[in-house]
Amino acid sequence: MSNKFTFVLLSLTTVFLFSCKSPKNVAYIQNSDYVDFSRSQALYDARIMPKDILTVTVNTVNPEASAPFNLIVRNTLQNTSSTIGTSGGSLQTYLVDNNGCIEFPVVGTLEVGGLTKSQCEKLIHDKIQRYMNAEENPVVTVRMSNYKISVIGEVNRPGMFTVGNEKINIFEALAQAGDLTIYGVRERVKLIREDAKGHKDVFTLNLNDAEIINSPYYYLQQNDIVYVEPNKVKAQNSTVGQTTTLWFSATSILISLTSLLYNILK
Repeated sequence: MSNKFTFVLLSLTTVFLFSCKSPKNVAYIQNSDYVDFSRSQALYDARIMPKDILTVTVNTVNPEASAPFNLIVRNTLQNTSSTIGTSGGSLQTYLVDNNGCIEFPVVGTLEVGGLTKSQCEKLIHDKIQRYMNAEENPVVTVRMSNYKISVIGEVNRPGMFTVGNEKINIFEALAQAGDLTIYGVRERVKLIREDAKGHKDVFTLNLNDAEIINSPYYYLQQNDIVYVEPNKVKAQNSTVGQTTTLWFSATSILISLTSLLYNILK
């Protein structure tokens, strides 16, 4: 008799567990043995977009030759009556406007939108070369100061992340966010992207498919948003979140009824 009661309880438990089962597709790039990765050999290089903030450094053998192109922003400490000193300074940054242009010292307006970092460095190099002696060969370094991406949804640490080397792929972004939770849908990760003209689009990425490495969306651009949607189990749980007590009560009632029926029929 005791075995029958145990069987009933196990049956109820099995039904409950199966209603909350975890998703099957939790492994990334499952079919890597069947994908040709030769198309992914090109190195990624980010392109400058409107609203990017650029830091430009010019170095020359003679420091005086590069001084006009390295503007310093002084950090001045003031009280209510007078200036009491300075706390050093930092290089002037340049905000790319909606037309993809910046105003650079001496040379004026430069159209940098759509250029890679190395292309922008060459453009500035060629523009400032004419203002220097022939023997000077300036070294120009351009960095994007606000290269950021956002990861939201079913990840362990959602948030906005700064990318120091201006290069990050979808898996690195998810690693920054602590990886997907068990409830994240791997085969339908959404990528929200805005292009240089302000047009926004949403792309769907399948992290289970190794072909993603060949995808044009494998590397993220600045200001990309990655959204991991919840699976059906998590969605259902969220709708029941405030009535969890009722579920436990219902389970207790079922167990009580089962026990009562067992005692009546034994």
